[in-house]
Amino acid sequence: MTKESLAHALLDKLETYIRSQKFGDTPQELYEPISYILSLEGKRIRPLLSLLAYGMYKNDPESILSQASAVEIFHNFTLMHDDIMDNAPLRRGKMTVHEKWNSNVAILSGDVMLVRAYDYLLPTEPALLPTVIRLFNETAAGVCEGQQMDMNFETRDEVHEEEYLTMIRLKTAVLLGYALQMGAILADAIEEDAQKIYDFGVNVGVGFQLKDDLLDVYADQAKFGKQVGGDIISNKKTYLLIKALELAEGEDKKKLDYWIAQEDFDKEEKVNAVKGIYEKLGIKKLAENKMNDFFNQGFEQLESIHYKNAAFYEEIRQLTEDLIHREK
Repeated sequence: MTKESLAHALLDKLETYIRSQKFGDTPQELYEPISYILSLEGKRIRPLLSLLAYGMYKNDPESILSQASAVEIFHNFTLMHDDIMDNAPLRRGKMTVHEKWNSNVAILSGDVMLVRAYDYLLPTEPALLPTVIRLFNETAAGVCEGQQMDMNFETRDEVHEEEYLTMIRLKTAVLLGYALQMGAILADAIEEDAQKIYDFGVNVGVGFQLKDDLLDVYADQAKFGKQVGGDIISNKKTYLLIKALELAEGEDKKKLDYWIAQEDFDKEEKVNAVKGIYEKLGIKKLAENKMNDFFNQGFEQLESIHYKNAAFYEEIRQLTEDLIHREK
């Protein structure tokens, strides 16, 4: 199997496995939304990383398709509930579950997904199951903590850089770390390596969110797939806005406060004005430097791992590089 086809072949098997699952029959309104959200062409990055991390140590990653799917089911449960909280109309270009059905259905279906995620962890070797479940529970609680912090930030005038980095670590990065760590644990990797691959996942996960913050402001509109500057329009407290609020003085501070306070405005005018302040303050460079710090820390962890199968190690590295250099 060539390096190029390794991840692709595993992704095909993972997709076939997930689409073949039945989560329940009746009431139909409870189970249809689960199949629906899992069919919305997600990238399956997290479960794929579980399979690849396992493959660094053992040659049968297909044997943990169930556990890898648990990560994907949990991830989609969080998306289903996040969409309700954000009142989001679309997910991956299709109607969100609460729009297609209603919020009550989305809440209950999401609850079932969380329960079912545990079912998919159960095939784990009995000696490893307590560790896998304990770490899963820590991760799940962390994701909820991060989401609550993000919601808290919406009503606060001031958010500090370290608070923001903690929030994105919990809300998005720890699940990436767990996906990798679980794969390594299931393949009997030594504890030190399992921890290092977790740290790799968390660091690059924070880097990916900082990349998203940058793309929202500086992406090529033709490639981005949604409105560039959406975070500026909504006053979302991203790393860029937090740093701008921290560094702006005098006239720049007045202009930034003015645009944040406006409720009726021309979107393009606001985006251009705030971008102008970012450029004057060097915000893009600061965000890129912080992002690269996290990516570099992550790769240092990855490079210190004692893996057995180089092809799987290289696949993880290449997949990460591809995500780092994405344009949307």
